[in-house]
Amino acid sequence: MNKQRSELFKTGAPLPEMFSQYFIGQAYLQPLTDKGGPIFNVTFEPGCRNNWHIHHKGGQILLCTEGRGWYQAWGEEPQELHPGDVVNIPPEVKHWHGAAKDSWFAHLAMEIPAEGAANEWLEPVDDETYGKLK
Repeated sequence: MNKQRSELFKTGAPLPEMFSQYFIGQAYLQPLTDKGGPIFNVTFEPGCRNNWHIHHKGGQILLCTEGRGWYQAWGEEPQELHPGDVVNIPPEVKHWHGAAKDSWFAHLAMEIPAEGAANEWLEPVDDETYGKLK
């Protein structure tokens, strides 16, 4: 397991309960700005991932900054993520993202502002699906 970390941005505090209920494992949240669209540094401990979810109206952009992680859109193959990778998630796409089993992972999450934008949290990524990832 990769225990060494190269934090580009501060890890922040454990997710508040209103979000942590939608994660398997521990993640941390550090707000970076609230100007324009808010930007957050989200850090996942090894094995942590969020539930399937949908960003209605606005979508989301992930800028990967640390470690190794995964992104998967519903009906598509998972994509391995590394620092420097960018994931553009269009609105209305069911997806999940999180750390690899053996690595911390961090990304900047940017919500795309849109009138009526909302986030819908869905079912967890089950252990069988996650366990198949390398």
